[in-house]
Amino acid sequence: MQKPLIDYLPSRFWLMKTEPDVFSFSDLEQRLGQCEQWDGVRNYQARNFMMQEMKVGDKILFYHSNAQPSGIAGLAEVVEAAKPDLTALNPKSEYYDPKATPENPRWYAVTVGKPKKLHRFVSLAELREYEPLKEMLLLRKGQRLSILPVSQTEFNHILQLAILHK
Repeated sequence: MQKPLIDYLPSRFWLMKTEPDVFSFSDLEQRLGQCEQWDGVRNYQARNFMMQEMKVGDKILFYHSNAQPSGIAGLAEVVEAAKPDLTALNPKSEYYDPKATPENPRWYAVTVGKPKKLHRFVSLAELREYEPLKEMLLLRKGQRLSILPVSQTEFNHILQLAILHK
């Protein structure tokens, strides 16, 4: 059987937000196998990104939110495609959803891994300073999604910022 064309499309780029006191870039680096399922997402748009658009090999800007300062803490990759988020089925989990069932899990999560440390942390304030990033979804007023698509140009510009010393 012939592989679908979508498998041959180039990687996409994402920004994934996490609060570092809940799960940090350092936590990912210390996990056995350096990978973790990105569970607990309870926003339908973010879930749809994981279920329908994220593919193994996609690159991730690992973003620390609600931090002092907030910003890009490292890089990672999607290492496993979306599968049901089992925290939704566990009544003892803070992410439990009583409407989720094994037959209709409602919530999905990709697995992220292959962490790569940046030369330096790139703060949200610094991201706001650069013209090539002005249209970045993260920087739009009122944008609260925990998973955001990033253009290749934005991704490359952020990598350059992480290499340069300000």
